[in-house]
Amino acid sequence: MQAFFRIPRLLCAVALMAALSAQAQVLDKVVAVVNKDVVTQSELNTRQQLITSQLKRKGTALPSAAQLRSQVLERLIMERIQLQQAEAVGIRVDESMLDRAVGRIAEDNKMDMAAFRKAVADEGFSWEQFREQIRTEITLAQLREREVDSRIDITNAELEAALNNQDNNAMASSEFQLAHILLRAPEGATPEQWKAVTRRAEDVLALIKQGEDFSKVAATYSNAQDAMQGGMLDWRPFRRLPEIFAERLTGMKKGDVSPILRSPVGLHIFKFVDMREAAQTKTEIEQTHARHILLRASDTMSEAEAVRRLSDLRDRIRNGADFGEIAKANSSDLSAVKGGDLGWISPGDTVPDFERAMNALKPGEVSDVVQSPFGWHLIQVIQRRKMDVTEERRKFEVRKALRDRKSDESYEDWLRQLRDTAYVEIKPEDY
Repeated sequence: MQAFFRIPRLLCAVALMAALSAQAQVLDKVVAVVNKDVVTQSELNTRQQLITSQLKRKGTALPSAAQLRSQVLERLIMERIQLQQAEAVGIRVDESMLDRAVGRIAEDNKMDMAAFRKAVADEGFSWEQFREQIRTEITLAQLREREVDSRIDITNAELEAALNNQDNNAMASSEFQLAHILLRAPEGATPEQWKAVTRRAEDVLALIKQGEDFSKVAATYSNAQDAMQGGMLDWRPFRRLPEIFAERLTGMKKGDVSPILRSPVGLHIFKFVDMREAAQTKTEIEQTHARHILLRASDTMSEAEAVRRLSDLRDRIRNGADFGEIAKANSSDLSAVKGGDLGWISPGDTVPDFERAMNALKPGEVSDVVQSPFGWHLIQVIQRRKMDVTEERRKFEVRKALRDRKSDESYEDWLRQLRDTAYVEIKPEDY
């Protein structure tokens, strides 16, 4: 995940935790059956306590106890369904991957591991519970990448249309913060089912118009994954907003609430919370014009022999032999016909081992023998230059925004399909 795993601060990681340290023990009971698994009362109590604490910290008015219980239980059910799906497709997060992820969270919080463990304990969580919830978050992120994100593609025609729209849209240079409510419709909903969802949406919109706090209404009624955050979306550029929201923003002012909007997954209501101008910066990179000689081990050449031959070639070049001619006669790479010339190389174009060695050279210098996943190299830097890649960066960001928008829409639809095809039995409270 783009970095698939995003927990930038300790409190964010804590906010994701599904289990608090054990508190008053209660006789556990099943509150929901989810396919082959169950959700227990203690799990529900624990998550509900956590969500209540989050909402209070944010100053969000709390839903009624019954409404909050229903919302929290639905999220536990969705989490359980996704974890079952991850297990079915073979997604596993081993200890080494988990260690690296936890280490990154500690680094983001500028703590060594001892201080980080103490901070987790000070929040009232056991280290084992913290690690297991981080494992869950990584698992769900990998599942989304496999089942949704990897299948998203942006065509060149879509990119060009978005770039043209950005040039002709005054809002395209701004970032927006919205809050939203989703009332999900079943997959393949009948007209009667759509009418029922519409009635619920009308009731929700009426509450908002009567002055009810939007975040409280979202936490009470929304089926979206961010309902327990008051439906608040992160700051997003205009092109990253859901398309049905972006189309309605023109003419709206801060604080305005949209009418009911329909998408394939259900009905939506959003609030225009805030906007700001996106920073416009010039982007420059340093490119390197380089050439190389590559030798690979084979049945007729051992690794030691490849290194020895390259060392001899390096000495000849440093004694005045022409690098290009040596490359034509000896390199195993396709670039040999061009004297090993690789053209202009941007950061990230080559594997890290090659790039590090290349970056350490001054123009005209020849490296020592360098190993990479492709074999052994001699590298020569010809020259360097600064390049303005602002336009390329703009295209990259627009393509990414379009991909993220498609991904979000597809993810909601995928979640709906998972939920609709799962066996879920919610037990009565007096069960």
